[in-house]
Amino acid sequence: QSRGGNRALLRFASSSSVATRTSSSGGIFSWFKDEPSTPPLDFPLPGVSLPPSLPDKVEPGKTKITTLSNGLRIASETSLLVIGLMYLNLIDVVGQSAVASVGLYLDCGSVYEKPETSGATNLLERMAFKSTTNRSHLRLVREVQAIGGNVTVDVSREQIGYTIDALKTYLPEMVESGKLKAELAEFSNNPQILLVEVIHSAGFCGLLNLYDLKWFFFVEKFRKINSTRMVLAASGVEHEGLVKIAEALLSDLPSTPRPEEPKSVYVGGDYRCQGDAGATFFEQKTHIALAFELPGGCHKEKDAVTLVVLEMPTGGGRSFSVGGAGKGMCSRLYLNVLNQFPEIQSFSAFNSTYDNTSIFGVQASLALGYASKAIDIAARELLAVATPGQVDEVQLKRAKESAKSAILMNLESLVVVSEYIGRQLLTHGERKPMEHLLKTIDGVTLKDITDIAKKLFSSPLTMASSGNVIDVPSYDSVSRKFK
Repeated sequence: QSRGGNRALLRFASSSSVATRTSSSGGIFSWFKDEPSTPPLDFPLPGVSLPPSLPDKVEPGKTKITTLSNGLRIASETSLLVIGLMYLNLIDVVGQSAVASVGLYLDCGSVYEKPETSGATNLLERMAFKSTTNRSHLRLVREVQAIGGNVTVDVSREQIGYTIDALKTYLPEMVESGKLKAELAEFSNNPQILLVEVIHSAGFCGLLNLYDLKWFFFVEKFRKINSTRMVLAASGVEHEGLVKIAEALLSDLPSTPRPEEPKSVYVGGDYRCQGDAGATFFEQKTHIALAFELPGGCHKEKDAVTLVVLEMPTGGGRSFSVGGAGKGMCSRLYLNVLNQFPEIQSFSAFNSTYDNTSIFGVQASLALGYASKAIDIAARELLAVATPGQVDEVQLKRAKESAKSAILMNLESLVVVSEYIGRQLLTHGERKPMEHLLKTIDGVTLKDITDIAKKLFSSPLTMASSGNVIDVPSYDSVSRKFK
């Protein structure tokens, strides 16, 4: 809204300026009279002030880390120059944003659940920023509205993040501070999300396999989070001020030894869910996903980064994209599949990386009776990236540039920066500079891509399908394609 408002102000100013100079430049009918257009592009518009010039060089923000006596870690960095905020008058000093993002990140998620507490993490997500011991839901909403804040909660299998962003003058408030059934129904009706979830259910034996929600409300024995598994991360704030506020509010949290890390074993498997038998022929579709494991996860940084780069040339998308033509047209799945086979409506690669493991695969939505052919195509494209010479230097360079572009674009957001700091501290115990990650991406070679792909396809296949699954080939026949 703010950006739109500023554009509107500039447009009105532009119109006003044109109106005041119609006599000197020919007016609205100047085109018919072969007169100069109104106004010339180099004419300064009255009342429109330009933002200050950008400095030649802006030093990256330095991350500072403090550990409280109870083990809770506090990390923050001052934000880089944000060009968009300059136009919105939200820069108080050159290179310093007047906006801050603060997040509390917990080393906690569904991977820590027990059978009797399965689904508790999902319930915690729905309870976020609702009523508390000291505040009603209405009061919380009003207080967030009063400071112009925006709150979000992000729950994954291994971590939970509670984030708020607002003007940094409200930093103390930021640190302090039937729908479920509908969302579950929406989740169950989304084949893209559903297939990725059931891939975990079929592929893992252990706590990464937590798709079943039948114990959803049994949360009495849910494991309490202690301070050693928490990180308070912020972007756009002064570290000393954040520490002072956090000490007063968080220093009394309990500190106990970390529990034993849960173990999940990848075994592969097959999951099939037959769709609605009453659907018409045109409504019937088949959704399939094929995935493989790469051990190591985030702790094997080079492998994890190579997996991200591998996802880029594989790519994919939908046969029709809301964003218009041209999206993903250089990826293998777009060129070799979506452009060639109209029966396949979507085909894309996905990658999920955890602390100690990763899974990589493809998922597709296709017309009735085309499952066998689509799986043959998927196997062909996946095996191609494991074959030397199938991915060339041009494709690799484009993939690395795409990966770096996506990362840097995300880090333009203060919210993402604070999340990046918090999650890195939880996973690695330190904040690794962005230059390190970009250098690691640049170091990926064609041999790395081939080696990682071979490792992937040497692991057991995990296969999931939903919709009309009658024509989906057997697990053994699909698995043999990758031997």
